[in-house]
Amino acid sequence: MRLRTRRRLTRGAAYAIFVAVLLVVAVAADWGRLADSFLRPDVAAGMFPGVVTTALLNTIIYTILAFAFGLIAGLALALARLSPVAPYRWFATAYIEVFRGLPALLVLFLVGYGIPLAFPDREIPGGLYGSVTLGLGATAAAYTAETLRAGIQAVPRGQSEAARSLGMSAPRSMVFIVLPQALRIVLPPLTNEFVSLTKDTSLVYVLGVTAGTIELTKYAGDALNQEVNATPLVVAGLLYLVITLPLSQLVRALERRTSRGR
Repeated sequence: MRLRTRRRLTRGAAYAIFVAVLLVVAVAADWGRLADSFLRPDVAAGMFPGVVTTALLNTIIYTILAFAFGLIAGLALALARLSPVAPYRWFATAYIEVFRGLPALLVLFLVGYGIPLAFPDREIPGGLYGSVTLGLGATAAAYTAETLRAGIQAVPRGQSEAARSLGMSAPRSMVFIVLPQALRIVLPPLTNEFVSLTKDTSLVYVLGVTAGTIELTKYAGDALNQEVNATPLVVAGLLYLVITLPLSQLVRALERRTSRGR
């Protein structure tokens, strides 16, 4: 048997197995019961418009604030990690290793309850929004720092050497020559970090949300307790996908563009 024929038979067998599994699942599943438990239109309709105007909006706000904090702090940590000053490198390395090893839920809890205990006469600016920004952003900064560091080191050294030969100082060449190229390289993984932060906002409940600061997962959980039906979880999942799927497509487009550039 020729190699091309074997490949066609193998591919055909794989397709046949896939179709067979789908048919077995389609025949064996109780679709009516599933629809009654997860896809009740009346339960879904009762969640609107609050699930969009409050829960979804807060989820987006939490994500943007935490990502902005993580990006700024991560850039500072990345530069400190590459600094010739040893104490800066030690601090950045310790921070990154610690916060990459801690769960985001624990960091949120420490920020929400530890800081008020340590500084009883001061409050975190922004209330709950400030606590979420600091808690999720502190964790995101550790991952973002390593991503940015890898991007900076991926820029050919000749770029900075050429800038220095033209009379630019080291900080100026870093800001105007190295960082723009590094950000172009790391844009896809940074977008992935944004997607991860979107899902991490489901942990905000540990800080004690109110009706005005509630996010998607907590909103769906409260609706689930009222209706005793899983439809609110499906609605929340779909709304998360409304945020994350376009970002995933953006990541793929950026990766294709970066590959063409290389």
